[in-house]
Amino acid sequence: MPVRGGADQVPAQGGGGVPIAFRAACPDCRARFELDPSALRLAIGGSRRATFYSFTCPECGAQVRKPAGERIVELLTGGGVSTLRSV
Repeated sequence: MPVRGGADQVPAQGGGGVPIAFRAACPDCRARFELDPSALRLAIGGSRRATFYSFTCPECGAQVRKPAGERIVELLTGGGVSTLRSV
């Protein structure tokens, strides 16, 4: 998932075995939706520019790529999002 920059993408609080979902928005069509961890990909690079998360918008099919700061990386990895680490 404000929508710009990805700073607001936080997992929905699940309790009692409820799966985690991440709120997201598409910058192209402006749709807002929830994605499960398998719909997101996280790349952690050697710099801020090389660290990002991506997903495909379920509404318009756009490939979305947003920067991921430390907090976003923590939330996504803790929520089970597939992570690729590069040097």
